[in-house]
Amino acid sequence: MNYDEAVDYLYSLGHEMQAMKLGLDRIRRLAHACGDPQLRFPAVHIAGTNGKGSTAAMVAAIAQSSGLRTGLFTSPHLVEITERIEIDGRAIDKADFARLGSIVREAGERLVVDGEAAAAPTFFEQVTAIGYLYFAEREVDLAVLETGLGGRLDATNICRPVVTAITPVGADHQQYLGETLAEIAGEKAGILKPGVPLVLAPQRREAADTIVARAAQIQAPIIDFNSIWELIVSPGPVESVGCYRLYCRTANDVYETVLSLRGRHQAINAVVSILVAEQLALRGFPLAREAVATGLSNAQWPGRLELLETGWGRHILIDGAHNPDGARKLRAFLDEHFTGVCLTLVFGVMSDKALDEMAQVLFPAASVVVAAPIANPRAVAPERIAELAERRGCRAIVAESAGDAIEVAMRETAEAGVVCACGSLYLVGEISREVKPRNTRKKDAEIAEKI
Repeated sequence: MNYDEAVDYLYSLGHEMQAMKLGLDRIRRLAHACGDPQLRFPAVHIAGTNGKGSTAAMVAAIAQSSGLRTGLFTSPHLVEITERIEIDGRAIDKADFARLGSIVREAGERLVVDGEAAAAPTFFEQVTAIGYLYFAEREVDLAVLETGLGGRLDATNICRPVVTAITPVGADHQQYLGETLAEIAGEKAGILKPGVPLVLAPQRREAADTIVARAAQIQAPIIDFNSIWELIVSPGPVESVGCYRLYCRTANDVYETVLSLRGRHQAINAVVSILVAEQLALRGFPLAREAVATGLSNAQWPGRLELLETGWGRHILIDGAHNPDGARKLRAFLDEHFTGVCLTLVFGVMSDKALDEMAQVLFPAASVVVAAPIANPRAVAPERIAELAERRGCRAIVAESAGDAIEVAMRETAEAGVVCACGSLYLVGEISREVKPRNTRKKDAEIAEKI
């Protein structure tokens, strides 16, 4: 298969969420058929509801700054599926993705022919196997793995972790993980392994009790966020909108840096990353204080409080806030940095999300809500979003596409105002896909004018 054929095949397996089948039997059989690549590199395994992707990006940046060949596996992607699999900050190239995708596809099809599987492994299982093969083939020194959904039955959970981490747990994907916070936390705690240290972010009591009980049951030592001695978070440089200075004193060292990822909440993810780095250092990985500071100041995590130049003469803030906790963090960021500024909200969301609660948090901050369609069968109809916005006293406009939503937002927003797109990573991906080619065309035109 070439790259396009490999991508088409994966999508033919069904939508990633709708065709998902939680369980480890298929991925174990698939990995074994591929030579068990997940056993050929050490890993940091990260679960949680919010912040797990940012934390994974930070840990990977720290490891890379230390000179380690570092793999990073995340999901979902924004524009290209190759974004999910990186080594040292560079996505797997399309030729390697196609080549390894062919190996994984053939292995999966053999499982069906041999009667070891009733159907081909799922989209996420096959992409996970591609990532594991790539990391093993390139002999990474460390792989940082973000769970896709939950943890206990997630396809990433056949790895060999040397450290695990759980970021804040909240309500999300209840139809898969359970209705209560304790049930959801129990699924996240499924990544714990006997004797493997767990770095635990601040949690609500119900979630914390569940995770601590599981750790005690399997004798996994816990490094708690509250074990740090001192934490000071202050505004960063004026030119770095929304970035913060971090001073963190642990029992082992002192760390000072300016975080590259925007939002005060990133301080929690940064401290979790620092504690993970310290645990790695205790296990022989060469992670010095300077590398930790450098990694935290260089980490990149697209689509999360990211400012994009739109080509319309201004920036748009995009954020993958897709549940109530994420919405509250975004609202806090907007209130802190754009108080009194006219805000246009471009909003699209999936039908399995807490739309009413997210709207309650975000819509009152907006002067205009542009309801954006998303090319996904699970997406809420933009007309419903517009109706909900109007019920809350906001002026609402229904857009015809992601590109149209941006054009409408730019037209409706005063020059001193701000445009923010949020509600779903799928929407953020569609907007990124629309904006970046426009920026390229703009730069090409600017170059042409100078010739």
